[in-house]
Amino acid sequence: MTRLAGGLDKVGLPVPTMCRPRKAGDMQDGTHDHVRSYHLHRLATALDTKGFHATVKTSYPAALRVFIPGASMLAESIGCTPGTDDLGRLCWYYRWSWGEVLHDADDPPGAAAKIAEVLAAR
Repeated sequence: MTRLAGGLDKVGLPVPTMCRPRKAGDMQDGTHDHVRSYHLHRLATALDTKGFHATVKTSYPAALRVFIPGASMLAESIGCTPGTDDLGRLCWYYRWSWGEVLHDADDPPGAAAKIAEVLAAR
């Protein structure tokens, strides 16, 4: 023990150390990223039924790349993000590459229909 000014004793406890992640991806929330990938894979399957080729990029943050049939140079990135509903419950939403909410992630066919409508107009 060490005696401090004022007669207080200090117990010799180990000093906590900060630990740095080994790489940037280590900082991600694994549970959220797993859920994000799950929803994006469901959307990729729904888009496949509409004739679109879509791939999920699983590096952090996961995203879906949708390719327009016959114009592979034109593509759209779709993200998935958590949010809350009117009652404060956790919900997941698909969003466009510019950040606007696209659709509720609980309805991949509905989101696929919106994406198909927008990409067909291009």
